[in-house]
Amino acid sequence: MRTVLFTLFTCLSLAKVIAQTPVAIPATDTIPPKIITLTENGATKFSAELRPLRPIAGAPAPFYTYFWEFGDGGFSFEENPSHIFKSLDSVKVRLFATNNYDDGKRPPTRPKPIKPAGNKPLMASNTSQPDFFKMGGSTELKSNCMPKPGDEMMLVLGYRNKAENGIQNLNGTLAILYNDKEFSNNNFILEEARTYNQEKKSDINLLVNTAFVSSQKSNQEPVYYASTQPYFHSDKVEKVLLKEKLKDFRNIQAWHFENLKPHEERFVFLQFKTTPEMLKDTNAVVRLSGAFIPDHPLLETEFFTIELQIVASHDPNKMVLRKSRLNYRFTSRNRELTYKVRFQNTGKGPAKKIDVGVSISPVFNPSTLKVIKTKPEVINCDSAYTSQSCLQTLFKADSVHFVFNNIYLPGMQQKGVKDADSTMGFVEYKIRFKEKPEKLPIKSGAAIVFDKNEPIYTNRAVARFKMGLSPGLIIGYGFPLGHQGSGYLDAKNITIGATLSPYASHRYYWQAEAFLSTYQKNTYPAVVENSRKDTVVNNVGYVIVDKQLFKTSKILTVNAVPLQLRYNLNKYVAVGVGTFLTLDLYHKTTNELRYQLRTINAQGTITEINLNRDMEPLNKSFSDIRASVFADVQFGLVRVGPALGFRYIYDPSNRKNNLTTYLAWKF
Repeated sequence: MRTVLFTLFTCLSLAKVIAQTPVAIPATDTIPPKIITLTENGATKFSAELRPLRPIAGAPAPFYTYFWEFGDGGFSFEENPSHIFKSLDSVKVRLFATNNYDDGKRPPTRPKPIKPAGNKPLMASNTSQPDFFKMGGSTELKSNCMPKPGDEMMLVLGYRNKAENGIQNLNGTLAILYNDKEFSNNNFILEEARTYNQEKKSDINLLVNTAFVSSQKSNQEPVYYASTQPYFHSDKVEKVLLKEKLKDFRNIQAWHFENLKPHEERFVFLQFKTTPEMLKDTNAVVRLSGAFIPDHPLLETEFFTIELQIVASHDPNKMVLRKSRLNYRFTSRNRELTYKVRFQNTGKGPAKKIDVGVSISPVFNPSTLKVIKTKPEVINCDSAYTSQSCLQTLFKADSVHFVFNNIYLPGMQQKGVKDADSTMGFVEYKIRFKEKPEKLPIKSGAAIVFDKNEPIYTNRAVARFKMGLSPGLIIGYGFPLGHQGSGYLDAKNITIGATLSPYASHRYYWQAEAFLSTYQKNTYPAVVENSRKDTVVNNVGYVIVDKQLFKTSKILTVNAVPLQLRYNLNKYVAVGVGTFLTLDLYHKTTNELRYQLRTINAQGTITEINLNRDMEPLNKSFSDIRASVFADVQFGLVRVGPALGFRYIYDPSNRKNNLTTYLAWKF
């Protein structure tokens, strides 16, 4: 019976442990897409089986976006594209699928070798992309997604011969510039660059003395576009500008191309790995720039710079702040911030009205808001006729609403829609401060309503101020508290030094200090003897009636404050606590014996004299390291500017106290 009960108890305990143990979830995130092909009438149709999407609570329905690389220089952003191959040679097809509004990882990409079906090579192919060069230039960049730390990103670098000036078979150099120096860490690693038109690697730095670029920029969206002035303009100015452009980036990869025929389009596929060290601020904007440098001197050199927002998750509806890291020292009420809210209609039908509501921080002046650009491009509703497409800007207590009226924005799942760019839009605006703000993060967010659907909430765009450094001066005067002894805190002192702290911190911050202090001690009695002894001076006998030893100390110390925590109660009062180390650079002690002598002559006259005798001084250098703690309070412009401070210092080893009053000035 006991055995049965024990066995039953063991089974129940084991069952309880198993029930409480988390069930392992299948690692579906590591399964690459299954690529399916079907060839009909010389065209290969592609489709894929992907892992099921996992919805995020409160977010819109998840969906995939696609980028296909066909292995022969052709590509597509469609879900199920068709492609005509240039030849019947085997190629490697890649699918980069991006999971939007999904809580898992992006499906990994695995190249799939395929051999196009058919009996002979096909002369025609559809590697050209009629919608790629939307800005009208000779080169352009397009990515398959926004960069996410630790993930992969594909970038297509396209270039073409626009057949200007009747030039045939164009030769030149193509380059990609990445890892802009605005950030301390590298954001990208170029894992692989795949070329399909015999492009050969070259060194763009060799072209600095021969390629020419101007600083002209157009207002095209979404990038800054730069083109050259003609060759006969100032060579010196053009060369300097190209050199400056190259200095903006840490990494450059270049290729030389040949025989680019009139109206021919070519593409280079750049597979980037975004580093885990990528700036984790999901408001930061990183840049990559493509360069197109023809060998022919009469043709223009062009740069195409794409701006990408760092994201924590893939979401087509985003709010971004350009240059979100601000220098507080140079921030004033006239400083303008540029915000951009992107949106995409992911539904099955077109959107006719879109309401973009944006929260406005109290630090901004709403009357300074200016709409810079929109997509779809519309006029202001104040000047529109009835039923015309227009933008209405409505201000509320703490928000502004940008309302697109009477528009047609196709849906991604709408029948016949193949260009994902046509389903996207944005509103970009600038706004100024009411006054110089406090050094605190400035947060804004957006809610987007398509027609009468539920609002979609974006990320929060956060403006943060760079720490900055604030050097300072400190001059002080200290005096002992309590009985004077031989310690360094037992004398009056003068202090002069320097401080270093973050610039204009709002509340908590750390501060380091280094300064010199000179202590001048008064002469004080050290030994007193009242015993009567005899001595002889100039052959006259005297009695020593008093004998005293006096000491005088001079101390010069160097002090360092490696650890100090300060707190600004407001912009006029601050407190701080910390520790500092003291090292005697110079410590001189002078000993002086003072005698009082008395004698009586034959006539009974009493004579007294005083004699002083200096003893060998004691000198010490670089000795006696001590640690003390302190607390202080400041009054004045404690963030930046002059302030008067009072510091209480305590030496725990000698139990000595000192009070220093000082003037500090932060720059």
